[in-house]
Amino acid sequence: MFSRDNLFFGGIFVAAIAVFMIWGLNYLAQHHTLFILATIFGLFMAFNIGGNDVANSFGTSVGAKTLTVKQALIIAAIFELSGAMLAGAAVTDTIRKGIVDISQMDFDPMLYVFVMMGALLSSALWLMYASTKGYPVSTTHAIVGGILGGSIALGYVTMPHGGNIFGLIHWDQITKIAISWVVSPILGGMASYGIYWYLKKNILDYNDDVEAKINGIKLQVKELKASYNESIATEEEKVSHNEKLQELNRLQKKSNAFYALRIHAPLMAAFATAMVAGMLLFKGLKHAHLQLDNTQIFMLIATFSTLAYGIVYAIVKVMHKDSPHKATMRLFSMLQVLTASAFAFSHGANDIANAIGPFAAIIDILATGQINAESPVPIIAMATFGIALVAGLWFIGKEVIQTVGSRITEIFPVTGFSAELGATFIILLATKLGIPVSSTHILVGAIIGIGMLNRNANWALMRPIAMAWIITLPAAGIMSAIFFALLKITFGY
Repeated sequence: MFSRDNLFFGGIFVAAIAVFMIWGLNYLAQHHTLFILATIFGLFMAFNIGGNDVANSFGTSVGAKTLTVKQALIIAAIFELSGAMLAGAAVTDTIRKGIVDISQMDFDPMLYVFVMMGALLSSALWLMYASTKGYPVSTTHAIVGGILGGSIALGYVTMPHGGNIFGLIHWDQITKIAISWVVSPILGGMASYGIYWYLKKNILDYNDDVEAKINGIKLQVKELKASYNESIATEEEKVSHNEKLQELNRLQKKSNAFYALRIHAPLMAAFATAMVAGMLLFKGLKHAHLQLDNTQIFMLIATFSTLAYGIVYAIVKVMHKDSPHKATMRLFSMLQVLTASAFAFSHGANDIANAIGPFAAIIDILATGQINAESPVPIIAMATFGIALVAGLWFIGKEVIQTVGSRITEIFPVTGFSAELGATFIILLATKLGIPVSSTHILVGAIIGIGMLNRNANWALMRPIAMAWIITLPAAGIMSAIFFALLKITFGY
């Protein structure tokens, strides 16, 4: 509990909170109590996003033993924070995802502060519960449910008698979210199944066959030498023995155990790099204002992919001292670090908005006294919330990491890479098509796809996880409505 690492990371987290609190109290002329309370709720939400959403992103890498938990933390710290700082949204819509149309309500803007605070607290509590159980759930669904529940409660207390508060809900958005519950894991499973099937058929199975063939040849050589006695052998027997030995040596050299790895691994590396680069350029860096057109983006992707192909090809060429199996695991461990890092960057750039978005709306209302169409996100807030993500991963992320990394199915570097790449591909595709999907659901579905191909998926564990997915939105919504009412009463509105 009080280990050196825990004290170190805890100290950084507390120091970041203290600095942010001092900044906020100087930034705001009034409403200091609400600011402190909102900060606690927001950081609590970010902390639990780290313990659940970030943890499931690194679960496959840790489960495959490509990364230790501490190494995952370091990568998360670098790429989650850089994603949040460099590519995080400069502004966030105060009406999250257009779930509820509050423009039709006449109310004190401070009531909307309570909606956002209730949404943050309810989502955080649900995520904390899910994390303790080891259930990876969607933080986006949680915050959407929280805002939905709080907004319905807001409509109930502010709309004229007879007003239809449910008419304010954008049911088309809710329908899309509900569909994503089903579609996301299916798409993730299909993608990872296809990638892993390709790698298994063309590399793993080939390596096993060639290795068995080489071992058989080595055994024949050993038996041939054991049965041969040069001192009593005739000239004819000597010639025959040497011919057989040469033939076996020729067959052994012909059986190139690294052929499959040399052919298919660079191709897969190029494809993975294309997907990673595409996700970063189209999704992770969409708020960085790089001002690149599609032609320039595709040229960059092609350049990075070509470079990756050449690097991996060169690496395979110098791996001949290893066995094919060992070389394959080492190579895909390297590639898995690439996909995990990209996942972390994109997560920091986009999903941190689940915590910072509502908080940005809160602090903007406290500062201006009104609900604005856009709420600027202070850079210090983005940094502090990013640190909270990393702290959550360290302190409460282990259960989710174990679930994703080992409990759903067995994970090793090739399967972990397949799952991460499959998830990356579907996230990129959904982003380009404008389809709202859950990265958590996609990754879990991708892992299930691996388990289906290997016939070792833990379907018993998936039942409570699926139930947690279904419950996430309504559970967060109900709690948020209750917290909204309590905050309204407490502060006398």
